[in-house]
Amino acid sequence: MITIALAKGRLAEKAVEILEECGIMCDELKTPSRKLILKDNSGLYNFIMVKPADVPTYVEYGVADIGVCGKDTLLEEDKNIYELLDLKYGACRLCVAGYADRDFRFIDTLRVATKFVNIARKYFHKKQRNIEIIKLSGSVELGPAIGLSDVIVDIVESGKTLAENNLSVLEEIAPVSARLVSNKVSLKTKGDIIRPLVACIKEVINR
Repeated sequence: MITIALAKGRLAEKAVEILEECGIMCDELKTPSRKLILKDNSGLYNFIMVKPADVPTYVEYGVADIGVCGKDTLLEEDKNIYELLDLKYGACRLCVAGYADRDFRFIDTLRVATKFVNIARKYFHKKQRNIEIIKLSGSVELGPAIGLSDVIVDIVESGKTLAENNLSVLEEIAPVSARLVSNKVSLKTKGDIIRPLVACIKEVINR
């Protein structure tokens, strides 16, 4: 039995499409339901539906053997797991954004609004910048607009939301997309099942 942790929403929907191309039929996953533990049609695979930020935790503790989540989540959570594949969907960028006409180089302590607290801290530490992290769960674009922060660290897809709030990408931290991850022990003890599945997924996404 292999247990797969899926992040609720678009990441899970695309993951199901890929798994079906590998012969894992997931009818139960495509039926509207509040169930959090589901099975494939053969009963050989369990699926647990969790919040995106929790996928690495379930995989690290072995509750799930493999999982699918965004690269931003992996960087933020920094768990002791293997990153097996870039699944090449859900592509966007993790960026520092702010007002392009303001010079932040000479601010002693840069105020950064973000939900990616660990990523922001590590990024600015490498740049040897003193920062104050202001944790926000949503609408981080409000930070600079109302004077709460100097810049934000956030996911950028089209950049439309930034533009509508007169903000620009100042620096790119990392490219982001969906990733396939694995528990380290599971990859050894269940490798005869996991590795062929990974090979099939790789073939599907490279078509």
